Amino acid sequence: MDVLTALLEGFATALTPTHLALAVLGCVLGTLVGALPGLGPSNGVAILVPLAFSLGLPATSALILLTSVYYGAMYGGRISSILLNIPGDEPALMTTLDGHPMAKAGRAGEALALSGIASFVGGVCATLGLVLLAPLLARFALLFGPAEYFALYVLAFATLGGLAARNPVKALFAAALGLGLALVGYDTTTGIPRFTFGLVELYEGIDFLVAIVGLFAVSEVFVFVERGLRELPHPGRLGRVTVPLATLRRCAGSMLRGTGIGFVAGVLPGAGASLGSFLAYTTEKRVSDREGTFGRGDPRGVAAPEAGNNAAAGGALVPMLTLGVPGSGTTAVLLAVLMALDVTPGPLLFERQPDVVWGLVAALFFANLVLLALNLPLVGLFVRLLRVPPRHLMPLVAMVSFVGIHSISNNPFDLQLVIAFGVLGWVLRRLDVPLVPVILGILLGNEMEDNLRRALLIADGDWTVLWGSPLAVGLWTVAVLGFFGPVLAGPWLRRRRARLLAARD
Repeated sequence: MDVLTALLEGFATALTPTHLALAVLGCVLGTLVGALPGLGPSNGVAILVPLAFSLGLPATSALILLTSVYYGAMYGGRISSILLNIPGDEPALMTTLDGHPMAKAGRAGEALALSGIASFVGGVCATLGLVLLAPLLARFALLFGPAEYFALYVLAFATLGGLAARNPVKALFAAALGLGLALVGYDTTTGIPRFTFGLVELYEGIDFLVAIVGLFAVSEVFVFVERGLRELPHPGRLGRVTVPLATLRRCAGSMLRGTGIGFVAGVLPGAGASLGSFLAYTTEKRVSDREGTFGRGDPRGVAAPEAGNNAAAGGALVPMLTLGVPGSGTTAVLLAVLMALDVTPGPLLFERQPDVVWGLVAALFFANLVLLALNLPLVGLFVRLLRVPPRHLMPLVAMVSFVGIHSISNNPFDLQLVIAFGVLGWVLRRLDVPLVPVILGILLGNEMEDNLRRALLIADGDWTVLWGSPLAVGLWTVAVLGFFGPVLAGPWLRRRRARLLAARD
């Protein structure tokens, strides 16, 4: 009953004219960003973070805007996947397997409509799961002490790092780089400046919003310029954007199975939508592909991964809100937004700022309805975006990034820092080093250091306190498995994915 009452109060918060307008705006912007190949939800949210802060939005309003962008980008990623065979982001890769063959067979509108409905099912069910699971996990997290929180942060680095890179050494390097950047500024215990090189602007440390915009948004502009300003192919004819009722009935089981698999993958720290969509597709192929039609334009091969990646997007919010640990790269960006708004994620968030949490949850239900309404009748408008030359869009990305950052701090030094992080992001991407562990290090580095010091202070310097409780031992065990599991299973997953793509072609 308490959850129901809190949710009703959340709807009262979310269903105000301002919040409804922000949700619609976020859905539209997110879908537009998601439709552009290569940008994806992480870049989309990073690009629009300065907009939220420059408008002076309060915490609840900013979160509603940016999570609507997040959901919208997950929806929009399927457009270029189906029409161009170019995934908007990695989770949309599995949609190309059957979505593009449907488009080549003259069923592009049907594939887009089906993916929109499947995304709606996955998103709504995941939000329901967030309502039920998040309060339970928050109560469990109250058992955490400094040692357990330190182990939890290690788990976050291990899972995100292990899943984000083919090479674990590169993942470790990225995490170490992020932790090193988190050390810049005053030591919170001694008050001594560290790694500031005499620059007064660095005494307060590195603003993680500056790092996020530089690493994601500005580096994307550099990558685009390096690729030679290539244009996208013409998306072709769309056709009627409808789905026969018989196809919907046939795909109902695929959507539900994909939703369940995707939500579990999203709740696990580090798994995210990529694993959710992959497991949803491979499971559905194993369960339903009795005629050998998967990879040749089977609608179930569109419904399952689309439901899976959107359910994973909702599931990834669970550990972010309850534990302060992002479940995916995009929720790492949202975590930075929370911290910048002086909102501390974790178990006490549900007690101290319930209006923020439940207003956000209620807004997610509305955002899914808005996205379904937008993506069926207005999908043709989003498809036209693919005909706009990217050379006209990328200067807009750069402009929004720089104007937004300057409007937040009014400090020219931050603009130089954005460019520096953009160059760093471009170099790391060239070297195939994941960016998410870098961001995670900057976000969690100080908290990780504080909890380590606190635990050692309580234990009078005894390091065994870090694994002195069953809960801490469990977290360390999951961290080891979370890091080495993907490393061992990664080659098999990549071979499996390559075989699926080869079979389709």
